[in-house]
Amino acid sequence: MSHPNRERADRILDAAGELLLRMGYRKVAVDDIARAVGIGKGTVYLHWRNKELLFQALMMRESADLTDEVLQAIKADPAMILPHRMIPGSFLITHRRPLVMAMLRGNAEMFGSLGDLALHKQQDELRAQFEETMLRHGLIRADVPNLSYALSASTLGFYLGDTLSHEFEGVPLEEKAAVLAHVIRTAFEPAGEPDPGAVAEVAAELGSALEELVAGYRNGIYAHDPTRSPG
Repeated sequence: MSHPNRERADRILDAAGELLLRMGYRKVAVDDIARAVGIGKGTVYLHWRNKELLFQALMMRESADLTDEVLQAIKADPAMILPHRMIPGSFLITHRRPLVMAMLRGNAEMFGSLGDLALHKQQDELRAQFEETMLRHGLIRADVPNLSYALSASTLGFYLGDTLSHEFEGVPLEEKAAVLAHVIRTAFEPAGEPDPGAVAEVAAELGSALEELVAGYRNGIYAHDPTRSPG
């Protein structure tokens, strides 16, 4: 079932996002969201049949916007697909999205159980495709033990480090991204300059996968029940 009014749906999601950051998932009621938008609670339920599905749609929209920003950067410069550019680029984009950062850092007080609703399956499949495609085209080293774990652990440390220690809070975000780029480049990419043809092929292949992911997210946002969206 599609939403009867997408403009109103977006206003509901905007209000839900602001309240989520301010109050946390458990404290926000549908009444609060309806009041912030200036509509009745019953109108909210025309779009999503319960609070959990509303907030799942909100996180789908955040994921769609973030992924689309990465996709547009790759379209503008195919070399952005290289791990030492795409991973730090995503790092900077993610830090501009407080909701995504809070979810990524496992803020249970803010999100309750919503962390389980963030389309992990699609994200895991895309990550696996990214690694397989990079390996196939020689853009990432094949001699790294347990490559998936190594990449994830190396990257997540940059997202979560500030939550474990205040020692490096003063380091500028762009400097952290530059350090992340250096780590990924030296630890995971082959020496020398990458083959431009391989870069173009990978950008096209993974760009198509990102487009499909964004389309799936968009379909989920504007479905009455995002959990049953064809996307």
